[in-house]
Amino acid sequence: MVCQGFTSNGTKPSLVIFAIAISLLILTLTFGHFEWFSIILNGRDLNVTTEDLQTKNCTESYVGSKISSSPSTETDADKLLDGLLSSEFDKESCLSRFQAYLYHKVSPHKPSPYLISKLRSYEDLHRRCGPHSKAYKRTMAKLNRFKSKKSNVTNATGSCKYIVWTAANGLGNRMVSMASIFLYAILTDRVLLVEFLDDMVGLFCEPFPNSSWILPKDFPFSDNRKVEIYESMLKRDKENTSKKLLLPSTIGVRLNMYHHDHEFFFSCDHNQHLLHKLPLLIVTSDQYFVPALFMVPSFKKELNKMFPTKDTVFHHLGRYLFLPANDVWGPIKRFYQAYLASAEEKIGIQIRVFHPNRTSYETIMGQVLKCTQNHTILPGFATNISKDPPLKNQILKSVLVTSLYQEYGENLRTMYLNNPTVTGEIIGVYQPSHEDQQKFGDNLHNKKALTDIYLLSLCDVLVTSSVSTFGYVAQGLGGIMPLVLKKLQDNKIPDSPCVQDFSMEPCFHKTPKLDCMEKPIDNMATIFPYVKKCVDYRRGVKLVNDIL
Repeated sequence: MVCQGFTSNGTKPSLVIFAIAISLLILTLTFGHFEWFSIILNGRDLNVTTEDLQTKNCTESYVGSKISSSPSTETDADKLLDGLLSSEFDKESCLSRFQAYLYHKVSPHKPSPYLISKLRSYEDLHRRCGPHSKAYKRTMAKLNRFKSKKSNVTNATGSCKYIVWTAANGLGNRMVSMASIFLYAILTDRVLLVEFLDDMVGLFCEPFPNSSWILPKDFPFSDNRKVEIYESMLKRDKENTSKKLLLPSTIGVRLNMYHHDHEFFFSCDHNQHLLHKLPLLIVTSDQYFVPALFMVPSFKKELNKMFPTKDTVFHHLGRYLFLPANDVWGPIKRFYQAYLASAEEKIGIQIRVFHPNRTSYETIMGQVLKCTQNHTILPGFATNISKDPPLKNQILKSVLVTSLYQEYGENLRTMYLNNPTVTGEIIGVYQPSHEDQQKFGDNLHNKKALTDIYLLSLCDVLVTSSVSTFGYVAQGLGGIMPLVLKKLQDNKIPDSPCVQDFSMEPCFHKTPKLDCMEKPIDNMATIFPYVKKCVDYRRGVKLVNDIL
């Protein structure tokens, strides 16, 4: 059978052009300055269309092919991630929803039928109770009347209950916390609404069909400083001597890294029972608190049915929620096609420097090289090679570097341009952005960050920085267990510069100190199943599959 657009001998006219372009790339990588290579390809057919990528089973020479992944036929199951995504969307409104599968490797982690059914049920709930619906307007009008009162709120509103997410810290923190709150919304039959300020506009496609997850501008509780907080309610409950506790209509919950009362029994059934009665929760979070949900006894049955494989929670929910909007998807596609698609292996290196004034560039660069070369991710440099290996036997590896600082990508590129490798492999190094510092409240900065995160998730191998939610999101979306760079001690490289992670799940940093009986918890992993201490944060835990 001849593939459409190919001649009878399996070739394609434009492949000659691309073969020349690949040769030019090798010359570029040898002599420097890859920018002109981009210009040549962009001027000649590099803007690969979806139709071009669909020829990936016909040839592995085509720039748009997925060289590192196994061939697969295009089906609705591929496009919609085995039923994870809903088909009720206009394709033009969110191109990544129908194209992302062409760039990712086929995931071996399939969503359970029960998770898919819960997502479809949630979508129905969101459609019925979401913003601008009659149910939403009716509920908010009633809640507005109960603003300053405590009463039997169970009968104060209808069947629609809500949870509002508000932002804290950087994009990685925001994404892991949104995924956590979405799972909590599913477990408690609440409608998730997100408060996106200007810096979050245009990052993600709407995840729920025929509705929006954006909090309306006329939300009556925008000034949440006047809302009673979760800890206050629990204190009143503890001190209450009567059989009935008067509850507010709305509670503010703070699940932040630096909020000292974060461990205030969120994973206890009694407190969850109190929260269940409230029509509206307003949550500020920067944490991936999914492991805490697995600690709630009343949630266990549902969670086990939704996620029989425990370390896939963020992988499934992240791919469902965080589809890049068109303005972000365009740069992701173009960068991937220009610098990653033709490589035999795509290597992502994420460098997060938390204390640049206390850590030298040379030390971090040395740690990255020692880690990647010790684990044979990147080849070492040759010293006594009299001649280059034959051109036809050379392997091209593309290295994607993401960092706020330009010198990491530039210097790694220079090293591999100026020195032959012991294996004869050609190493191309590319860095999409370098902002020099993290910029809060900046929309363009967040779009660049999401571009970097998503490109990392398209790699075959990942090296990430300790305690970085940026890296957590990339590994979760890509379904990758990364090598994690260890924290430096006194600006010195550890003997083992990195460690292999055991789970692709994000780490939950702010774990409870006390159990539901107010007794100290010495080791979370010995008390709760499916959690284990994180490799990069001593107090943190993450989900694993085995009961330890």
